Amino acid sequence: MGFVDIHSHILHGLDDGARTAAESVAMLELAAASGTSDIVATPHANARYAFRPELVEQRIDELRRAVTRIQVHYGCDFHLKNDNIEDAIVHPQRYAINHDRYLLVEFPEAAIVAKTSEILSSLIGAGLVPILTHPERTLSLYGRVIDIERWVEMGCYVQVTAGSCVGQFGPRARNFVATLMTRRLVHFVASDAHDCELRPPGLSAAYSTLAQQWGEASARPLFEDNPRAVITGAPIVPMAAARPRRKWYQFWS
Repeated sequence: MGFVDIHSHILHGLDDGARTAAESVAMLELAAASGTSDIVATPHANARYAFRPELVEQRIDELRRAVTRIQVHYGCDFHLKNDNIEDAIVHPQRYAINHDRYLLVEFPEAAIVAKTSEILSSLIGAGLVPILTHPERTLSLYGRVIDIERWVEMGCYVQVTAGSCVGQFGPRARNFVATLMTRRLVHFVASDAHDCELRPPGLSAAYSTLAQQWGEASARPLFEDNPRAVITGAPIVPMAAARPRRKWYQFWS
């Protein structure tokens, strides 16, 4: 059925992703060509970019008419800041993927908020299922595997970036992905695509890398089964422990 990409910035003119409608279309064509059947458009909701649900829906409708060989879904790259949190608790479906229950959550880069567990618990209490985005690329989350594990035990999930799996963001990010995989703390791999060249929407290279290292049975749910559950609002089936076929530092040496 193809890969499902739950994190992308394909909607033009809304954030630091696609700049024009033509670039949005080109990104979709790239995604489809690399084996992606469904992609979630997740413009930022942070201090720099206001989240405008009506405009998000309009841009998605335009893309659905322009490119028919890939399905585009509604979403948001939700930054943990006070006004976002307060509004999401009152209007959870405004930010959730396909207006259902799964929510991409981006942590602050500089530091972890002291009440992070309480905030995540409040979002869960509002009916949302937080998906913590790219911890391997977030400075404030480096070395905090125990915290990530605790949040997963609370009911959160974790998404890593496809580029991190293949070394695009350097060895530190790549090695953190391996650590999280070993601890069964990776549930999704997504592109977090912003353009056609530097951060494109393809997932095939990351899939090949993880399948070779961890096996198809461990890789497939991260690209297909789990993200497809997200876009349909279905529960995510618990995964078996991932065991590398080779030691990750041998694989990437």
